[in-house]
Amino acid sequence: MTKIKKQNKGKKWLSLLYIIVICVLLNILGTKVNEFFGLPLYLDNIGTILAALLGGYIPCVTVGFLSNIISGIFNSVSIYYCVITVLIAGAAVAYAHNMRRMRIRYVLTAILFFALLGGGLGGLLTWLIFGMDFGEGFAVEFAKWINSVIPMGYFLSNMLSIFLIDVVDKFIVTVAALAIYKLLPDSLIKNLRHKGWYYISMFNRQGNKASKRLSLRLKVTLLVAVSTTLVATSAIAISVLQYHNSTIDEYTKQAEQASKVIAKHVDSSRIYEYMEKGEAADGYLETKALMQSVSDSSPEIKYIYVYRIEKDGTHVIFDLDTEDVPANHPGEVIPYDTTIEKYSDLLLKGEKMPMDITNNQYGWILTVYTPVRDTQGKTLCYVGVDMSMSELRSEEISFLAKIISLFIGVLVLIRTYAVWLADRFIVTPINKIANAASTFTYDTPMAREVSMNALNDLNIQTGDELENLYNAYRRTTADTIRYIDEVHHKNEQITRLQNGLILVLADMVESRDQCTGDHVRKTAAYCEIILRQMQKEGIYSDKLNEEFITKVVNSAPLHDVGKIKVSDTILNKPGKLTDEEFRIMQSHTSAGGEIIDKAISTVGEETEYLNEAKNLAAYHHEKWNGEGYPDGLSGEEIPLSARVMAVADVFDALVSRRSYKEPFSVEKAFEIIREGSGTHFDPLVVKAFMDAKDEIKRVQKLNMER
Repeated sequence: MTKIKKQNKGKKWLSLLYIIVICVLLNILGTKVNEFFGLPLYLDNIGTILAALLGGYIPCVTVGFLSNIISGIFNSVSIYYCVITVLIAGAAVAYAHNMRRMRIRYVLTAILFFALLGGGLGGLLTWLIFGMDFGEGFAVEFAKWINSVIPMGYFLSNMLSIFLIDVVDKFIVTVAALAIYKLLPDSLIKNLRHKGWYYISMFNRQGNKASKRLSLRLKVTLLVAVSTTLVATSAIAISVLQYHNSTIDEYTKQAEQASKVIAKHVDSSRIYEYMEKGEAADGYLETKALMQSVSDSSPEIKYIYVYRIEKDGTHVIFDLDTEDVPANHPGEVIPYDTTIEKYSDLLLKGEKMPMDITNNQYGWILTVYTPVRDTQGKTLCYVGVDMSMSELRSEEISFLAKIISLFIGVLVLIRTYAVWLADRFIVTPINKIANAASTFTYDTPMAREVSMNALNDLNIQTGDELENLYNAYRRTTADTIRYIDEVHHKNEQITRLQNGLILVLADMVESRDQCTGDHVRKTAAYCEIILRQMQKEGIYSDKLNEEFITKVVNSAPLHDVGKIKVSDTILNKPGKLTDEEFRIMQSHTSAGGEIIDKAISTVGEETEYLNEAKNLAAYHHEKWNGEGYPDGLSGEEIPLSARVMAVADVFDALVSRRSYKEPFSVEKAFEIIREGSGTHFDPLVVKAFMDAKDEIKRVQKLNMER
């Protein structure tokens, strides 16, 4: 059995692998078809949407993520669009339910939403990565046409162009995915929904009762989301900082290398001659040409110059013209700029100045000064190289967009699997145990067996504390059931003993009354028939239930227990009783109530039958019109059990032989009962009695034959 289970488990995971591989290939195939025909589309989400239709979040997010990673092997830029793909995957699963049912409104809404993610968010990501340059091709030409029709600027026209093209793209891939889905056999689709990895909802469905507290699934989701977000934020911040610092280091090295090359070629012995004669000095033009060559070697180098720093200002030795700033002339004295003013003490002493970054009228500049020294090591001037940092900011934004996109894609994938694993191995087992506990039924042996089998069938095998909890609960429940069965068995024994004692006591009373025959058993049988008929017809439904009926039937034999205090002479007198004797005979009702009251006080609390036994013994001779005894109760003042016994008792007395009379016919007895309805008897009880006439006759006949 274990081997078979392992094989089935393996098949479940193979089906997931098949879906992922096939759908990734569909995405790649769509891309290749698009490239082959030279379409201005993508066609790279067919497999992603199909995976959503087939299997929910697990295969869908995996397909979207892997498709971008594989595409990134051939085009590294694709990797940075992971966030777009996984977001489309999540949206596809959200719309999958209605898309599978071909609800056109939802399908079109899904297509627009996919386009907003792919075209809108994707276009924004493209702008962040590549700056304002959207490249070239159909999308750019289409944007130019849009802008010519509705002037909206370069950025908005390009964003609208990408969105509209993506609407067409997402329409094609959605229709293609739905067509493939509809061609698949229904049996295959239904089979996939019973796999262990099938996970269509990211949140718990609580059923009819909305929980005011967070579910465990949502708590796990929040925990994973918060923890991964914190980790990702820290990693992104560190990565951006590292990128910033490494770029600054690279710019600094480049500036230092450029300044050192120039410093080596500046003739320190001609510094003053250069300041005085400028280009007329020997070697000046050659040095200036070298400076220009170095400047042209790197687009990041904005300014190169050679200055002598003195207290009266900055003395120009070499300077180059740029597009935005003309060169200063040799020998010209200019005021200290921000950098020189900051480090003037070091520069005046001829010491090396550290790299400096400023943001002034010339832009965001990284400055490096390299001293030019004479043969004695004295600093005569400095070669300054200013690196433009304007591109660094856009590069950092591009880098940040790339890494955030990649991180979000990875985080969505991790979160999807983490929540699924938590749901499968924590939330679902706990919910199963809780559901089994809440629906466990202890009422009957059969119900207990069914509930225990259902608990065992959960077969929770997580290999951790949850499995230990499950096994402990099973053992505890099994022990509880055994205890309940034992208690139930003992209760049955006690009940049988109790009923046996009642019958023994009733037989003792009956044996003294030579006229009653099997009266107590017959009246009990008639009472049960009447009560069942009343229950069937809904008579006194607020009082009649199984517990009440059982109490009345079990205690019915005690209704004449008070006769034990009536002398044998009166009890068995063959003729008519005198008035005094009749009053003594009537006292058996009060005597019966007193006997059972003593029993109740002895027991210390009412048992299941003693209260109704008291009602039966004390009041079964009361009449509906209030003319009965011992208390002259009327109507519903008379306990229901006594009203039922009144009918059963009189009927049995009528059809039975007594020492002082012959038995009435059954039909005559029924007629007398009918006539007593509303006066002697409760009309509703009489109705039930008459409706159960056939059953009454059957029981009466069986007793006559004994």
